[in-house]
Amino acid sequence: MKKRIKRRYRIARYVIYRQTILEPADHFWTFLGAFTAIALIGLLQQSRFTQQDDIFLIGSFGASCVLIFGSTHSPLAQPRNLVGGHLIGSLIGVAVYKLIPDHLWLSSALAVSLSIVCMQITKTMHPPAGATALIANIGSEKIKSLGFGYTLSPVLTGVTILLVIALIVNNIPSSRSYSLGAIRGRKALKRKKGLPNRSAKTTPDPSLLACEIKAVSERTASESAV
Repeated sequence: MKKRIKRRYRIARYVIYRQTILEPADHFWTFLGAFTAIALIGLLQQSRFTQQDDIFLIGSFGASCVLIFGSTHSPLAQPRNLVGGHLIGSLIGVAVYKLIPDHLWLSSALAVSLSIVCMQITKTMHPPAGATALIANIGSEKIKSLGFGYTLSPVLTGVTILLVIALIVNNIPSSRSYSLGAIRGRKALKRKKGLPNRSAKTTPDPSLLACEIKAVSERTASESAV
């Protein structure tokens, strides 16, 4: 019975994910950041790029917002991953479509898979960038007609807006921080001010260790003598 319970518990650990409970204020900042970023990209498209249909606001930006505003500490959400991932995805997506324009199934599969491998090699893994590569192959004719211009706009232009908003909004409250560099900077500032750092490891006193070792050795010697 106990073995069965332990087995079910181990299975549940892999099936059920216990999400970290967030403060109500975190929900507000998540909403504000995502809303502001997408709204700015949409307004820029409406005011400047109306003649280009809806190519300035692509679906992968929504997925990026989930990471950079909803999971700010994730390695997949860091600025290097955000910019590098979308850059790689867009370049590979366009290049593959130009090489294989007549076989959509093949170009789409190659674009996504090659993008993932290149992101792994360059350590810029960003899941929404896979959608950026796919859009270059399955998007409208206006997107396909952009060629490598697709990388500059809408991809890099939109990513720049996402990054700027994320750096501003996520670093306003003291309870949030975006980019691992900012997190390390705050920890260093706490150490300078003498504030406790939970992640810091305390080194034991060598004199105390010597006393403990001596006591253990004396106890062992007395037990062996008996």
